[in-house]
Amino acid sequence: MALENWLETIKKAKKTAIIQNDNRKVHFLFDDGQQMVEEYNTRTNVVTRRAWREKGKLGQDNGWIVEVGDPEPSKIDTLENFNIKESSSAPIVSRRITKLSLEWRIRNLEYPENVYSVTAEDDTIIIRTSNKKYYKKLKVPDLERIHLKPEQDRIKFTHKYNTLIITYDKPPALLQLEKEILNVVLSLPTREEGDPQCPTN
Repeated sequence: MALENWLETIKKAKKTAIIQNDNRKVHFLFDDGQQMVEEYNTRTNVVTRRAWREKGKLGQDNGWIVEVGDPEPSKIDTLENFNIKESSSAPIVSRRITKLSLEWRIRNLEYPENVYSVTAEDDTIIIRTSNKKYYKKLKVPDLERIHLKPEQDRIKFTHKYNTLIITYDKPPALLQLEKEILNVVLSLPTREEGDPQCPTN
């Protein structure tokens, strides 16, 4: 999707909303055919999940790609048919959003905190270890959509229970954008799960 004004893109999308288990689920259908689903906690109005429907090069449906929240488990792990499984100790990255920050949690990293460095480089955040055992580039789509690059002084990290937790303080432009998008979301006709289908906005 072209990085036009993200707020206008959200406003122009066809949207439906439903309340389910204390979550406000909003489905977006964009002009270019892409689909996005966001889930907001109804008490905090913070996004707890964001996923995009992935299309293959030949137009086939590749399922949902999770941007925020825990990754989707594989629908069918064909390797298990051959008794081959991905190591349960492999690092796993998940994203969270809070009111004031973006957050990444990378589980299964056993090295002590002083081994890690987390740096803003161009349009990514890069994690390195001084023992050269781990290297990871993290994209920040929330910033990409408003044409901002990560700033080093907004990054903090800590390590506990074999998990590296990286937080990025939201810049004012992102906080303002999220506020305006939330206003759009809260204005949508919304039905409770099990109610008759409400119209698309």
